[in-house]
Amino acid sequence: MSNEAVAVAEPEVAEPEVTQTPEAAKPNQDKRPKKQPRYHVLLWNDDDHTFEYVITMLAELFGHQIEMGYQLAKEVDTAGRAVVLTTTMEHAELKRDQILAYGKDVAIASCKGSMSATIEPVPE
Repeated sequence: MSNEAVAVAEPEVAEPEVTQTPEAAKPNQDKRPKKQPRYHVLLWNDDDHTFEYVITMLAELFGHQIEMGYQLAKEVDTAGRAVVLTTTMEHAELKRDQILAYGKDVAIASCKGSMSATIEPVPE
């Protein structure tokens, strides 16, 4: 064996290629989360509940002031229904269920239970 130094060539290392991700390719793309769809909570008219019942229920369940409760009770009476809240689906379902569980109107002897309520998607 000889003591001569042998030159060893170092392998060439290629620079990694930089590729853009779809997000980086579109810098103006909106990255905010999408808004949840909105739903109306509808209160339906019947002859088994008084204005006072409706006003009290809306105050207790939704925090509506007496004036707003009266306006909504009047709308339910004249139009047959009223939108009492617009919110996310989960919250709308909760509020609908609270209306359905509120109980009967003690001022009307023939009242058998709570008022009717439904939810519907808000048209976009």
